[in-house]
Amino acid sequence: MDRFDRVGRLAAYGAALAMTPYTLIKVSWVVGAVAGLLPIGEGFGLAGWVVLNVVTICMAAIGIVMALALVRPWGMRIPGPLVAFVAWVGTGFLVPILPYALLDSLLGLSSSGRGHQDGDGAAMPGWEAALIQISFVGMGLGLALALPAYLRRRWPDAFTGRVSERHEGSTRRVMWAVGAGAMIGAVWLYWAFGGTAGVEHPADQHAGERLLTGIWGLWALIASVATWVVSRGRPARLARWIPLTLGWLGTGSLFTWSGWKLPVTLYVALAHPAGVSLPDNLALAAALYAAAVVTSAVMLSALVREVGRA
Repeated sequence: MDRFDRVGRLAAYGAALAMTPYTLIKVSWVVGAVAGLLPIGEGFGLAGWVVLNVVTICMAAIGIVMALALVRPWGMRIPGPLVAFVAWVGTGFLVPILPYALLDSLLGLSSSGRGHQDGDGAAMPGWEAALIQISFVGMGLGLALALPAYLRRRWPDAFTGRVSERHEGSTRRVMWAVGAGAMIGAVWLYWAFGGTAGVEHPADQHAGERLLTGIWGLWALIASVATWVVSRGRPARLARWIPLTLGWLGTGSLFTWSGWKLPVTLYVALAHPAGVSLPDNLALAAALYAAAVVTSAVMLSALVREVGRA
């Protein structure tokens, strides 16, 4: 066992431990809401609040199990496609937003003028906000170190060589996906830098939300460029693991965050919950999220084919 592998194993345990406070907090919210001891999130009824938090509890539990699978012997016996998909979703959620977590903690963007809130719109004490932030950052950093070590143990040849050595050409479908991903990223970056076309309520945009949108846009562009490099096989001397890793993270970000935001946007558009609004044009936002989900899946298929040539 070399140093990289030891660091990866420690990181996997750290990721599982880091996500535990978030899970316990979410459990307390569900129990407290059902018992009438804790308030329900703004814009939600009891049933909707419980369902939403049960979903996030399940996601956190899956994340903990996934982190342990990256280090325990039984993780090597789980079917490869299942591990890869769960890891793709988990890293797509957490690793790309690490820059946001760092900048937000330094600048306090998400709490500016609104107090501490989580992604579900629930006000919370400062200590809960801190623990949730630690959980996300800890899990993201842990996966960023543990997953490459696991992949190297399980598929040691997948990331070796140069991008042109196993290049077999790209399909028109992949190139369309690359173009669509770049366009989606450009739109999100335009909104992040203050563009108002397609935004129905510009005054409701907050600095933290614009920063997060900009990070999504940047990762969408990274996914498109990485997939193009892998599909075209150039620059020929570039180490193969670089575009595969960046493509993995970029497509994961596109898929998971768009897949998460799409039902939320549709819910607001169709149910019109009291006290809840989004600054975006809901139809345009939903179309972009749906396109991002499809685009990311197509680009991932190109990356998987490249890995399969190892």
